[in-house]
Amino acid sequence: MDRRTFLQATCLGSASLLLDGIVPISNCDVLSPAAPLIHVQGIADYKPSPLGMPGLFPGRVVELFEPTSIVHNRVSQLVVKRMLEQGMQELTGEKSAKAAWARFVEPNDVVGIKINPSGAPACCSSPEILREIIAGVQGAGVPARNIVVYDRYSYEIDIGSYQTLLPAGVRIVGIQEGFADHSGYDDRVYCQANFFGEWETRSYMASLVSRELTKIINVPTMKDHSASGVTGCLKNLGYGAFNNVARSHQAPFSFTSPLIGVMCSVEPLRSKAVLHIMDGMRQVWHGGPLTQLPGFIFQAGTLLIGTDPVAIDSIELRSIEKKREKEGAPSVWEHDPKSITSDGSEFLHNSSKNLFYRQPGHIVAAGKLGLGMADKKQIDHRVISAS
Repeated sequence: MDRRTFLQATCLGSASLLLDGIVPISNCDVLSPAAPLIHVQGIADYKPSPLGMPGLFPGRVVELFEPTSIVHNRVSQLVVKRMLEQGMQELTGEKSAKAAWARFVEPNDVVGIKINPSGAPACCSSPEILREIIAGVQGAGVPARNIVVYDRYSYEIDIGSYQTLLPAGVRIVGIQEGFADHSGYDDRVYCQANFFGEWETRSYMASLVSRELTKIINVPTMKDHSASGVTGCLKNLGYGAFNNVARSHQAPFSFTSPLIGVMCSVEPLRSKAVLHIMDGMRQVWHGGPLTQLPGFIFQAGTLLIGTDPVAIDSIELRSIEKKREKEGAPSVWEHDPKSITSDGSEFLHNSSKNLFYRQPGHIVAAGKLGLGMADKKQIDHRVISAS
């Protein structure tokens, strides 16, 4: 993307952007207002990396399923180790997991592992999977001191107890201590747009991302989301790298599409995000991203691995839609005014209600920015049983 880029919703598509195989929006649904212009300021003259999104294997997604990977809400370290090794070899075509990891990281890298602690303790990036990712990165020669497990909010990392659950020597970083803390952000890199008349119209990229890390491994969880439809690779990466993002949705409307994809396209974030490993041990099919209700959390025992975040999120969306249909819940594409509630408790307990007109079209919008493949026909979806 150019140093200064202006994007309009009309050039990305609108609520009519649909994934192949998803039921289209009905005629009674409400269309969201047009998104405003988004001004993007990246690092001047940054040289894009060939490893950047959509990465080495555009459209390729390895899905692994193993029912014994999570039993009675306990994730098996041994099983996820086997799943991750098998998935990395399938993704890359390498004969060993060590060689597979070496396709993405080198000994002199500073590797960020972007977790999703939001929703802890009920559903967040599993420490068992993170330990195996760290082991893989170390096996490629990266020392523990150059591995940074990070997210935006320190308090969410604390709730997840990652400091006590991950190997010693690895850095665990919360970009900001509280909602008003802006010290960890780079004023050279931002997205600017006025969505709802807010006073601060810029979202700045974290300095950790723009200045320190050389590679990022993205570890989202598999969840629905009240504003964006789902929260997957794209949202975890983009909204986890920039501040002041909650302003993109004000009930009942959401501009998460196209903002999520736009943020992911900003350099150097786009180039540094080289691998995406979606933790589908647990799948939140309603009440995401923060629900703690076990009735809405399915123990799916799944991993999705790839370099293409759009393709992974497309598969995630279909999976959540399938589960919602099975449970009798409406599609995340629904824009029926009768589904909207302003009562947070009603939303959390009633799967037919939502706070916003959701925007799952952010996935296709990101694809139109060149971040990956959303068309089912272009996705090389490799489903394998962990052995």
